[in-house]
Parts: sequence; structure tokens; C-alpha cells
Amino acid sequence: MPHQHNPATLRAEVNRLLAEGAPDAASRLLAELWRREPGSATASFVTSRVDQLRDKLPLARFKLAILRSFTVEPIVPLLRAEAFTYGIDLEVHVGDFNAYVQDIVDANSSLYRFAPNAVILAVRTEDVAPDLVREFADLSPEVAHQAAARVTRGYEQWISSFRQHSQAALVVHALERPTHPSLGVLDGQSETGQSGLTRQINRELRLIAASHHGVYVLDYDALVARHGSQHWHDERKWLTARLPIAAGHLLHMAREWMRFVVPLVGRTAKCLVIDLDNTLWGGVIGEDGMAGIKVGPEYPGAAYQALQRALLDLSRKGILLAACSKNNLDDAMEALDKHPGMLVRSQNFAALRINWTDKSQNLREIAQELKIGLDSLAFLDDNPFEREQVRAAMPEVTVIDPSQNPLDYAAIVRDCPVFERLTLSDEDQQRTAMYAAQRQRAGAEQSFQSKEDFFRFLEQEAELNPVSDLTLARVAQLTQKTNQFNLTTRRYTESQIAEMAKHPAWNIFSIRVRDRFGDHGIVGVAITHDQGDQCEVDTFLLSCRVIGRTIETALLAHIAKSAAERGCKRLVGRFLPTKKNAPARDFYSQHKFGLVEKNGEGSLWSLDLTRQQVPFPEWVKLITAQGAHD
Repeated sequence: MPHQHNPATLRAEVNRLLAEGAPDAASRLLAELWRREPGSATASFVTSRVDQLRDKLPLARFKLAILRSFTVEPIVPLLRAEAFTYGIDLEVHVGDFNAYVQDIVDANSSLYRFAPNAVILAVRTEDVAPDLVREFADLSPEVAHQAAARVTRGYEQWISSFRQHSQAALVVHALERPTHPSLGVLDGQSETGQSGLTRQINRELRLIAASHHGVYVLDYDALVARHGSQHWHDERKWLTARLPIAAGHLLHMAREWMRFVVPLVGRTAKCLVIDLDNTLWGGVIGEDGMAGIKVGPEYPGAAYQALQRALLDLSRKGILLAACSKNNLDDAMEALDKHPGMLVRSQNFAALRINWTDKSQNLREIAQELKIGLDSLAFLDDNPFEREQVRAAMPEVTVIDPSQNPLDYAAIVRDCPVFERLTLSDEDQQRTAMYAAQRQRAGAEQSFQSKEDFFRFLEQEAELNPVSDLTLARVAQLTQKTNQFNLTTRRYTESQIAEMAKHPAWNIFSIRVRDRFGDHGIVGVAITHDQGDQCEVDTFLLSCRVIGRTIETALLAHIAKSAAERGCKRLVGRFLPTKKNAPARDFYSQHKFGLVEKNGEGSLWSLDLTRQQVPFPEWVKLITAQGAHD
């Protein structure tokens, strides 16, 4: 078993497996090595082996540029190794030292030639606002305010210039407040001190970021504070190598960047599956009884309450919770619903598997019940045997290793990048309630003898709207996260969709579905492109929550009808197969499209709009800007 291997043995095993042509096994051991011994030496080993594995594993390719005012080169191998453990092959371009302004404003710079998917702008306060750091005591309040305003204008100009040249995501470091303000404790008595003006700049920076699609702020000051300012900085390294971050914290910097990279790549978890005994609460319910388990405001129960608060925060971000525990169901449910210290109750879980079945099997059933892929699950369990078993049986699942101290559980969950979200939609905030309604639908379906009768009973409404500022984030999110019913699996950022929407030849729609049990929210996206007398379906995707109820047919029928009304004679679309989108494989053939060509990349399908239309399902009411249509 991998957990019996020390790092030296793991390295040897990786090399042996690579020589034998076993990339999957070598990849698992590389990830195990990084978990056991993260650091510069291991990072060099991991990245060199990733270069050998690149074409043999289904890694997501992602190009990241780092513009900086300090040395970041030692962080890059750590970042690439950390990215690998999340299934990401990260290619990194580092801009020249302190050349970030030139890189941004010059349309022909190496930055834009690199064509990144995302850019990090990492600039120190001392470099962007030197007078506010080194000369503040000599500045009048008016001049200090002018200096702060000048910094803000600089960021506004740089971000605007960047967006003119690139649709990549941009992550901007906010400024760090001074550890030792020039005026000492007097600095904290006014918002016009160094700290107050730095906060003002950061507030303005967040407003600037919010006014541009795909621009995000990294709270660098909070990162430093979490790890301690006195320990974070290395003055000697700064003076000799222009590296202000102490060696022991370079990995923390890399991991903070990963909290943005992982959601940008789309490697996020949709559901956290958690164990109960000694994970959600302290103790074993079957042995200690409800009175004996530990969860409450005092130590040691406070550690488990802190974890539960973190779980509820995940739920508010749209991440589903599920329980998977080897236990007696009645005992566990009594603890969940009746223990006075419990913050998370049974109704907070979208799925429950409390039994004596193998946990891998339970995880498969949870994914099937929630209609999500195994790669959308994260698993938290205090038992290392259970974690290793899940890793071996289900490498797609993100397995979270808690420390031996329950006081760390909450922070480990909060810091895990698969739970990060860069935008939050209405659907995210209502997801647990939506799954509760889904269980009601499933129960109701059993009482009908035909699907058609059930569809009529549902009273489904599909609201189709052009993409707008209000729905842009959700549309981009769906292109990045939807895998199973997705005909082309093309991923788009908010800024890319906003750019497409400016051109009349592109039609971008969101679809919102409601029925008698509730509102599913925005669950689908269609993007089409008119080319002469032909309309091509660029993107067609739906959440699996509504697949199989003819919503997909209603959407396709509207696309075909609209294209014909615009004068198009053909509707064409591609199916590009992936490991996950088999549910969409026969979609075009089922709707009478003819096969035009098929090759190693996928298949092309066509519908003659002058002779054919897609029949609209009678039990779906379609609502568009022009009104309701049955």
C-alpha cells in the first residue's frame, strides 16, 4: 500500500512504473509523494515526471502568467506540483522583474504572445506605492491622499488596458498593510494613516475588479496575517535576492494562487461527502451514545462545531453535503437531529448513506443519486484506511486528508481549493433546497404509469433568455462545470462570453426551468453562430437534473425554429466525445439530424431547416422575450 512507503521508496517506485509504462499508477504515487513531502526538492521531482506523463494522462492544460515586482521563480515548481495533484498540467510564464506595466500596456509583449488562460499580478506595496511606505511621515495628509489616488488610477488603467488586449482571467494581489507603521500606534487612530490609506486603495481595487468581467482580488494582507507577518517576511532574502517571502511560506503562496487556479480550470467539487464518527463529531455514536459524543461550544466539542460551521458555509456557496458513515441509521439520525450541539442537521444533507456497506460503493450511489460525476465528489474521513481505499478504488474523487488534531479540521476544509467559487449565483445558494425538491419529483414519478403522464403532471416551464449581465456569471459557470450532457464541452470565461455577445452573429441563451415542485434555476446554455445560411451550434448543455424530461428537445426545437426565422437553411452541430459526456452521444441522431462526417475528433450533424423542424414537446411551456409558447 502507498501509505507504507517513505518518500525515497515512492520516488523509486515512480521511476519503476514509468519505465514499465504504467502512467496511471505512477501518477497516483507522484500525488502520494507530494502529499507526504511537499517542498522544493519534491516539486522538482514531480514536475520532471509530469513532463514525461503529460501525453499519457487526462490532465487539464492551463497557461498561467505571473507579472511581478519580486522574485517568484522558486514558487513556480511548487505551484506546478500542487496543480498536478488536482489534475492540472500548469504551464507558467513569468514576466520580467518589475516589468508588469510594460507587459500589460504593450499589445506585443511576451505576456500576450504567451496567450495565457489566467494572469496573476503580484506587486508589493513598497513597489506600487513607495511614497506611502518609505516617506509617509514626511507627507501632508493631502499629499498622502493624492498618492493613494494615484495608485488607484494606476490599477484602473492597467486593468482596463489588460482587458483590451486579453480575455484571460486576472487575479490581482491587494496591497499589504505595513507591519510597522511610521507613526506607530497613532496610525491605528485614523483612516488617513498608512494602514487606513492601504485599506482605501484595496477597497477601490475591489470596485475596479467588480466592474470588469473575470477580474478577481487576492487578499494578500489576509494571507500574510494568517501565517504571521513577522514569520512571513525574510528581509535578508529580499535584500539579496528580491524574494520577500520566507522559504517556509513559499508553498503557502503557491497554494493561495491555487485557490484561484482550481476554480478557473473547473476542477471543483460539487459535493463534500463526510464521515460522522470522529469527523463530524467526536467519539463513536454506537459506543458512546448521544450523550457521549463530543460536539458543542467547549473544547473538545468546539473543534467539531467549527468544522460544522465550515460545512454550512460550503452549503451557502452551493456545495452539496452528503454523509457516508458505517453506523446504525437510527443512532446516527438521532445524533444529527436531536443533539443540542449539532449545527448540521439531516436536512442539510442532499444524500445520506449510513450503513455497513463499503464506502466506495456508497460514494458511487451518492454520485448517481445526485446525478454528478465521481470527479465532482470530495471525501473527508478521519480513518486513513477508508481514505486509502477510496483513493485506490476511485482516483477521480478528491480525498481530503485531515490532520490528527480535530482543531485543524475546519481550516483544512476552508483552505481546500476544490471548494472555492469565484462567483456565486442564485442557483448556488439554493442548491440544497433544489435537491430536496428533486427527491419529491422522484417520489411522484413512481405513481405514474407513463412518462408522458408524469411530464404533464410536472407542468414544466422553460424560460429562455439572451445572456445578460445578470446571468453572465451563471452561463460561464455552466460551461466550465457541466460535463455529462454537454455536446462539445467547450469552456468559456465570463469575459469570453461577454465578448461573443457583442457580435450579432452569435446567439447566447440561458434556460431556466420551473415545475410544480419548484424552481431549478438556470440549468442550461445554448450558444449558436450564424454563418451565411447556416447556423452552427457551438455549445449545447443542460444540467443532468432536468435531462430526460424533454427540456433538451424544447431547447433544440427553439434553436431550430429561431434559426429558420433568421433565414438559415441548415442547422449543424458537433458532438465531441469526452470520458464523461456519453449521455449526449445520440442526441442529434435521436432528433433526426443526418450524419455529415465522423473522425477521431468527433462527429458533425446537420438538419435541413427548409424541410424539417424539431417537434416541440406538448407538455413544456416555453417562455421567451416574445411571450409564452406551448
